[in-house]
Amino acid sequence: MFDFVDSAALNHEQGQRARKLFAAVVLAALDDAIADDRKYGNGPEQIARWARSRDGREVLSCAGIDPNERVVKGLMEFVAKGVRTSVALSREESERRQAQLLLEAEAA
Repeated sequence: MFDFVDSAALNHEQGQRARKLFAAVVLAALDDAIADDRKYGNGPEQIARWARSRDGREVLSCAGIDPNERVVKGLMEFVAKGVRTSVALSREESERRQAQLLLEAEAA
């Protein structure tokens, strides 16, 4: 009985680590597309092409993201904003966006 529980917990933990690894690949693809957008101006098209490809759909699925058209549009919008993923995920950026939303709400 306990062996089953231990192996199930181990498998769950390994699955979570694999999902995080694939999520890191998605973040790297976003950063590459942002770099392409700055250099060549075609970042949103690049991330859309990747996300619609067989490999892109597989990576998104393994990262726990449903590879549908809504997700592709969201990735394109993220790349168009031009904010690198490390900055977008930082606490300072989150606080800055929250403060800006509060200012906009007060102005309205």
